[in-house]
Amino acid sequence: MEVNRVNWHALPVDEVLSILKTKPQGLDEDEAKERLALYGPNELRRERGRSRLTIFLNQFKNVLILILLIATGLSIIIGEVLDAALIITIVIVSAILGTFQEYRAEKALEALRKLTAPEATVIRSGIEKRVLAREIVPGDILVLTAGDRVPADARVFESHELKLDESSLTGESTTVTKIVDPLPKDTSLADRLNMVYAGTVVVYGKGKAIVVATGMNTEMGKIAEMVQEVKEEKTPLEKRTDQIGKILAYLCLSVAVIVAGIGFFVWHYDLLTMAIWAISLAIAAVPEALPAVVTGALAIGMYAMARKNAIVRKLPAVETLGCTTIICADKTGTMTKGEMTVRKIYLKKFKDELIEVTGAGYEPKGEFRIGRNPINPLKLKEMDLLLLGCLLCNDAGLERIEDRWIVRGDPTEGALKVLSRKAGLTDEVKSLYPRIDEVPFSSERKRMTTFHRTENGKIIAFMKGAPEVILSRCSTLMVDGRVIDLSENDVKEILRINDDMASKALRNLAFAYKVFDKIPEKVDESIERDFTFLGIVGMIDPPRPEVKEALELCRKAGIKVVMITGDHKLTALAIARELKIFKDGDIALTGKELDSMSDEELEKIVEKVTVYARVSPKDKMKIVKALKKKGHVVAMTGDGVNDAPALKSADIGVAMGITGTEVAKEASDMVLSDDNFATIVSAVK
Repeated sequence: MEVNRVNWHALPVDEVLSILKTKPQGLDEDEAKERLALYGPNELRRERGRSRLTIFLNQFKNVLILILLIATGLSIIIGEVLDAALIITIVIVSAILGTFQEYRAEKALEALRKLTAPEATVIRSGIEKRVLAREIVPGDILVLTAGDRVPADARVFESHELKLDESSLTGESTTVTKIVDPLPKDTSLADRLNMVYAGTVVVYGKGKAIVVATGMNTEMGKIAEMVQEVKEEKTPLEKRTDQIGKILAYLCLSVAVIVAGIGFFVWHYDLLTMAIWAISLAIAAVPEALPAVVTGALAIGMYAMARKNAIVRKLPAVETLGCTTIICADKTGTMTKGEMTVRKIYLKKFKDELIEVTGAGYEPKGEFRIGRNPINPLKLKEMDLLLLGCLLCNDAGLERIEDRWIVRGDPTEGALKVLSRKAGLTDEVKSLYPRIDEVPFSSERKRMTTFHRTENGKIIAFMKGAPEVILSRCSTLMVDGRVIDLSENDVKEILRINDDMASKALRNLAFAYKVFDKIPEKVDESIERDFTFLGIVGMIDPPRPEVKEALELCRKAGIKVVMITGDHKLTALAIARELKIFKDGDIALTGKELDSMSDEELEKIVEKVTVYARVSPKDKMKIVKALKKKGHVVAMTGDGVNDAPALKSADIGVAMGITGTEVAKEASDMVLSDDNFATIVSAVK
């Protein structure tokens, strides 16, 4: 049965079960064994790599190296043993260095293999059991729980708040809630909410899924195949060194022949004397110190770059970076911090004017401003309550580890925790309002409510969720500390503001509260009514403060910067406009639009495109290929497994040191130890 070309996300569960000839009770052991023999083990195929000896011998294919070896032989013939020893030492040291770097570059697939789960839970003959992940076959029923690494690509058919971290595959840090219903056939990989993929991690909930692809047929396998297929190309420096080598070879040979000819035919010296003269002249003309000088200069550059947080893994990359004409930069985590941050707050009191919150990332430092004027948020009663709701109606944790602030839990809730900390509400405040019950969040309800006991013995409930849902549960709203009736016009105005915030790529959450004299007898969604609306917070993963200056330096240096992201087009454009990457007349493309283009069609417009959104690993390679065909020296940044093929195919691949996966680092030429785009620009300088 041919299962690798089916659009599983577009099919109903019954049809998936039918095609794979399986059922919710799973396969029986005999059928599983037959399928294992048919499809092979669920593991990434190891291509026969080059041995260290092969890589070492390939180092001598350089024209300049061959000239030096010939010079060594000639030196020995005429008795210059010391010169011969010096030359051969230089050649061997250069070859060993090149071998070491190339052998490390072959390790990207090994890092990819480490992402696969060793074991998994499946249902076979109606019984749950643990099996080796390599023995999983198409048609197996996976049982997924929090903490599991998904062993194969599978179609979800049962989801109980099943949430996955797919950042290694898509590059986006937000968790993805899984559904069961079929999706349109042309849905991009990152939006296939009814699928789970090998190598991704379950962070919350539980569910079941039907295995549809294993081994090299998984999305992870396709990435591995692309990494293996990328052919190593010579760097600009290596190409120029080869050219110099050929020119020197022609010159040395020509001069030696001419001098020998003149000496023999014109001055009538004997043949042996002229042969020795010609050989001596050829040896003298060969710049035997050139490889050492080049290596030394690159090593100095490598050391200088390391001091600026740019760790070079392959020596020629030092020079390649200086030749770069286009930087294809990942948005999340490189241009931005990869950390959701509340930027705007809406309160009815200020009408259309939004409160601006400064600061970026999880560091709890920032101001609250109206216009350019700082305000004390705790002096506004509705703002005070909203911030208290951010602190209490929240399951995330915020902690400092060495010099970094880390969020434990959902990134969106982490942003709310940071917001409350910016206003001075700490965990000590949280301890004054112990949580006594809750109505948990679900993707169907789109809201969450928590109940807390106050110091005076009353119960305060905070509800957060999608603004339209929260509004439907409110009958009043607070304006300037006073509670008034929520009119139909108020609802329309608040929804208009919400839409306007969303159009600027802000992710919005509304807050409401209600006070009870005592805890309700039955705590469920039936009591989520007649709440008082407080306001809306809008968050985004904002640009790093230093990136704007770095982009300006790029423009002055004649280097074009292109944004590539797995995020949505609206979000990508909002950040690109703020950073002045996207201007009037530029083109923004999505992965879906790229798929519909031929390589030739992309080459015609590639220099006008400054934003690529919702792209796949294959799309990134297509972009790099088109730019290189236009004669550009391309630098590509990335941190996820999905970036590995493009990192390897670019003239210089730049991986992130903090958030980057081992796969990305192994496929790269350079690693940024601080994950900062500005570091690339410093390294170029």
